[in-house]
Amino acid sequence: MRQKYVAITGASRGIGRALALEYARHGWHTAICCRHHSSELEETAEELALYGIRCLPFVGDMGDENDVERFFDCIRQDFGTLHVLINNAGISHVGLLQDMTAAEWNQVIASNLNSVFYCSRQAIRMMLPKKAGKILSISSVWGDMGASMEVAYSASKGGVNAFTKALAKELAPSNIQVNAIACGAIDTSMNAFLSETERCQLAEEIPAGRFGTAEEVARLAWQINEKNDYLTGQVITLNGGWT
Repeated sequence: MRQKYVAITGASRGIGRALALEYARHGWHTAICCRHHSSELEETAEELALYGIRCLPFVGDMGDENDVERFFDCIRQDFGTLHVLINNAGISHVGLLQDMTAAEWNQVIASNLNSVFYCSRQAIRMMLPKKAGKILSISSVWGDMGASMEVAYSASKGGVNAFTKALAKELAPSNIQVNAIACGAIDTSMNAFLSETERCQLAEEIPAGRFGTAEEVARLAWQINEKNDYLTGQVITLNGGWT
């Protein structure tokens, strides 16, 4: 079977970890990275290796151009090629915009939007010679609807959605597909700021009656990237019927 290679950002835990495990189960060699949680990244890498695949862990900030270049240099040296990029790295910020500092704003935009630009640009350079590849970004329903107290996060995810649609048109002639998943309420540490009462109230607002799981996001990501080469430029919503 042909060797296949995937790079997943923000993969130490949560959705990123679930994505890495999903691809490892299918026999893909996997490059994973995170910014802060190096011990958790190593634990994820050890778990991935149990599937008999090669795993390349890297600690760095995907919102920093230099770190991204170093990450992809490692991928080129170790893997030699790349078939799929999944842009998952991101952070949230909850608070009134009037109280947000410029540094906090820039950090959200760098982590959530600039990272997609930096990583996609590097991946495209590896995919174009083969005229094949897939880029998938993990976005949010707030990128379309907007969320009070999460203006910077909403703006960054709206940028990811527009980026996805525009880049898909640019790369379609080269047989490179670009899509995104707009997640609703997913049960990860990003929602840890919610109290138990708030979690219950939010779950009641969701027609499915519950939060989604990281594993459900991972399975959808696999299906999008594996099953259809004609699907591109789409922001696919996974939200339990919420919005």
